[in-house]
Amino acid sequence: MLINVLHNWNELTLEQLFRERWKAPKKLVHEWRMSKEVKLNGHPVTWSTILQQGDMLSIPIMDTAENAAVQATNLEIPILYEDDWLLVANKPAGMDTHPSQPGDSHSLINGVAYHLQQTGQLCMIKHIHRLDQDTTGAVLFAKNRLVGSMLDRMLEEREIKRTYLALVEGILHTREGEIKEKIGRDRHHATRRRVSPTGQTAVTHYRVLNRDQKRNLTLISCTLESGRTHQIRVHFSHLHHPLAGDTLYGGKRIFTRQALHARKIEFTHPISEENMIIEAPFMDKPEIFDANL
Repeated sequence: MLINVLHNWNELTLEQLFRERWKAPKKLVHEWRMSKEVKLNGHPVTWSTILQQGDMLSIPIMDTAENAAVQATNLEIPILYEDDWLLVANKPAGMDTHPSQPGDSHSLINGVAYHLQQTGQLCMIKHIHRLDQDTTGAVLFAKNRLVGSMLDRMLEEREIKRTYLALVEGILHTREGEIKEKIGRDRHHATRRRVSPTGQTAVTHYRVLNRDQKRNLTLISCTLESGRTHQIRVHFSHLHHPLAGDTLYGGKRIFTRQALHARKIEFTHPISEENMIIEAPFMDKPEIFDANL
């Protein structure tokens, strides 16, 4: 894989780029060192070599075998953004992010694998985060181990911002707020979560975008400091404003699914260091959100 050395990497050694700036996995860095395939401007170099803007760095990306287990299925998944390192897909409703059981080949990652196959890309694919089966919107994928590890770390360190839109039952009178309630498993239900003092820390920030007095619904925008299972759904159910359509958490069956959409994802590209802002269009037919924006 060829990479143009950025101005921000001036005066870094190869060793510093890999270990300090990229924080690449030790095992991967060791493989690169042993393979002697890391090159600068087409020539093998020592790892103490100092980088200069305009240099062309070549690193071996050998991840094709790791994708063999993902079956490719034509699911017509919309790709919102793609480059050599990563892609963002728009997940439809009624689809898991990854197979939920052996033999399942109709998840989002199967559809993305088909896209890669059809475009002649022999690379691995790894989802960086997940969405619930009936939540729609943007999901970020990595195409190799290096970027996969970098994006995992960025997610953990809250450097990837995800913005959700939701329709909740009732009228929220506060313009914006923060919900800080720990979330744990519900011992009485296999998949449901609940607010629990012994659960994991979970913080949801929300802002009211529109109030639909006629239908008694409020359109909100949410961002998360954590990414707990069903976090937005649990938190608003706890406030007695369950998501419209979310029957698992007390919502009325207004829609065929919970009204939750991962609208936007923002992050600094791990390789190009560009600011990335990717928005996911709505896909519901009939529409759930459009009439409320």
